[in-house]
Amino acid sequence: MSQPTAASGPATDPDDTAAVTDSTAVPDSTASSGSTPEAEPATTTVAVAEPTATATATATEPEDSAPSPRQRRDFRRFMASHICNELGNNITYVALPLTAVLTLHASAWQAGLLAAAEQAAFLLFGLPAGAWVDRMRRRNVMIAADLTRAVLLTAVPVAWLLDLHSMPLLYVVALLLGCARLFGDVADQSYLPTLVGRSTLVSGNSRLETVRSTAELAGPGIAGFFVQLLGAVGTLAGQAVTSLVSAALLGRIEAREERPSPAGRGRLLHEIREGLHHVLRNPILRVIALSTASVNLFLSGIFALETLFLTRTVGLQPAAVGWVLTTAGVGSMLAALVTERLSRALGEARLTWLSLLVTMPFGLLLPLTGHGWRIALFVVGALIQSAGVTTYNICQVTYRQTVCPPHLLGRMTATMRFLVWGVLPLSGLLAGGLGQVAGVRGALWFLTAALSATPLVLLCSPLRRMRAFDTDTATG
Repeated sequence: MSQPTAASGPATDPDDTAAVTDSTAVPDSTASSGSTPEAEPATTTVAVAEPTATATATATEPEDSAPSPRQRRDFRRFMASHICNELGNNITYVALPLTAVLTLHASAWQAGLLAAAEQAAFLLFGLPAGAWVDRMRRRNVMIAADLTRAVLLTAVPVAWLLDLHSMPLLYVVALLLGCARLFGDVADQSYLPTLVGRSTLVSGNSRLETVRSTAELAGPGIAGFFVQLLGAVGTLAGQAVTSLVSAALLGRIEAREERPSPAGRGRLLHEIREGLHHVLRNPILRVIALSTASVNLFLSGIFALETLFLTRTVGLQPAAVGWVLTTAGVGSMLAALVTERLSRALGEARLTWLSLLVTMPFGLLLPLTGHGWRIALFVVGALIQSAGVTTYNICQVTYRQTVCPPHLLGRMTATMRFLVWGVLPLSGLLAGGLGQVAGVRGALWFLTAALSATPLVLLCSPLRRMRAFDTDTATG
């Protein structure tokens, strides 16, 4: 099931985004089969800070006219890089814990620590990451993240061959992979507006979300095939190759960014405050952060319980559980294909809150699931919820990219991701506590009911009175 993204989530996460990336769809960016909202929703007076001369955009920012042949070539390479990364991330998400279980016989507690290590980067470095990325050329950051992933994914099979593999090594690899993902995602979402132009951001984010959703759908199955064929360790070695291919594709992008201005370097806390200030002073960004964090809190709790619910409460076999959970990826993919058309018909701002208002109540079908035909209730609920989160991620990430000055994009993205993914550790504790007190089905009733109420945050915001995102009337 997709999650909102922060900038939109850890894989199997309503981020960002997601935008996509956040845009899923972890409301960026956690869960069993999705990404989280971003992680990685105006009033009549929502103005945007103006870009400054220090912007890290290309020498000549793309115009709002039709993309040039060079822009189309660059975007195709950018898309191909995304395919490598998203598919590789979803395969690694399965293969890394399988490496711990199959080769090191990890306990449930050790598997939990491994998952926590992978998410720790967003809490430890989420805020400074944006300031650091804004000091560098974003494409170079993405390439460095890809090369880092290649080295880390190669280290595990090498250690296994030398009989040096251990759980502490996997913890370190998971933490550093999370750091690479953090910096790569922040740079990625900050780079897109300079690559395609702001008038085509909905289209660009929709295509990237389609890639993410498709990888989310296909990744676990492909991972299972390769683990069966090559073993978990061999599968990780294969993902190192996809990271190298991604780096090569990014290196072939012809557009060049200006070197960021050195002004203000050395004032890290000041730069972090600028990112927080930009998000918290803008009424739309502020409500997007609150809404996405709320969706992530409850949706990630559902993800934490759904496998247990389907196996022990409903009584499905593991293979059937896998097929049922796959339907969430189908919802994400379908939503990514139609969001651009819906945004033209309804308006991006209106679609941002409508996407959650219409779809989140379908989550109430999940705790009604039972034997026989009632399994279809889970399928329908998960599919529609995931579609809604994906559409929400595309719209809210587009807004953030539209209104943010280019020189603040990295800090804005990292700040949003920190705010909306910071709730993920609490989500697991909430789900576990509710399951212990009320039972798994009772916990699902509470979480799905709370998730259905999250769109009220957006309805109480200036976004309710807007049809489209108008940067001329925004205030930052």
